[in-house]
Amino acid sequence: MGLSCGIVGLPNVGKSTIFNALTNAGAQSANYPFCTIEPNVGVVPMRDARLDKVAGIIGSAQTIYNTVEFLDIAGLVKGASKGEGLGNQFLANIRETDAITHVVRCFDDDNVVHVEGSVEPLRDADIINTELMIADMESLEKRKKKEERAAKSGDKDAKIFVSLCERFLAALDGGQPARKVDVDKDELSYANQLHLLTRKPMLYVANTEDASEDNEHVTAVRELAASEGADVVVLSGAMEADIAELDDEQERAMFLEELGLSESGLDRMAQAAFRLLGLQTYFTAGPKEARAWTIRAGWKAPQAAGVIHTDFERGFIKAEVYGCEELFEHGSESAVASAGKKRLEGKEYVMREGDVVLFRFNV
Repeated sequence: MGLSCGIVGLPNVGKSTIFNALTNAGAQSANYPFCTIEPNVGVVPMRDARLDKVAGIIGSAQTIYNTVEFLDIAGLVKGASKGEGLGNQFLANIRETDAITHVVRCFDDDNVVHVEGSVEPLRDADIINTELMIADMESLEKRKKKEERAAKSGDKDAKIFVSLCERFLAALDGGQPARKVDVDKDELSYANQLHLLTRKPMLYVANTEDASEDNEHVTAVRELAASEGADVVVLSGAMEADIAELDDEQERAMFLEELGLSESGLDRMAQAAFRLLGLQTYFTAGPKEARAWTIRAGWKAPQAAGVIHTDFERGFIKAEVYGCEELFEHGSESAVASAGKKRLEGKEYVMREGDVVLFRFNV
């Protein structure tokens, strides 16, 4: 299960700098080589210090992280929905991503021209959000017109689509994103098929000059995100670019320590996107490799096993489980077992964040 994020923002807010830092960081990971699918798409590893520690204790030869796909499109400008700028041409590319990362400029620099003439995060964010809403309205109007014809002939699916389109359009017309509309469980799959931009979870990225800076611009973004129930990550795109150029992990850690940071802003950004989507991680570990696996919060052991291979879910018998924190505390798998912390769990076991698992199965 991969995670994909579309990156949006005005021109000159640091979107490309952040994307380039992401892709460079991925390119220099020995454990998961960066992969360029298209010029504006990067798949990068989501570093996890817990997995590194698990691999070290178990003695795994290789470490494989969860991955996040980032898709960067041209900067949107006011009037994009009417053909201004280039960004609107690429909005279709992010309609199928899981979440949207909205980069907002929170730094003043006379050498970097602002497309609106000044740095005002709330205005800038509103421009982008408005363009996304307009794009959704256009998409919904077309879909509603198409489904209405089928609904008249009694098509039940078409009737559901028409109802959803009308409710989403009403919200958007009132200045509210589609995510504010309540969707019943039996309507969920239909709503997902509409691929609405404003229905996706949104993560705001406040791009500052200094990663530790918490200026008035950042405060404005935090307040906006809080009002929308969204998350915020504060980082410095320029600083992240410098960090990404460091090949050596120890050198990278030392550089972060000098900055008073325990992890990079890009790592925090990927982790925030994970939380936003209600995802969690479990680990498998052995002599050959230690690996992170992505599942949805609340999944039971057989479902989690199915992420590795469908046969694991189909032939699931038991799961040998312990928490990674228990491994760190006791220092070895044998010590975890001796302490009675290694458990055999069945089909009803609900996976926990940071579980280390060995699945038993038979097909």
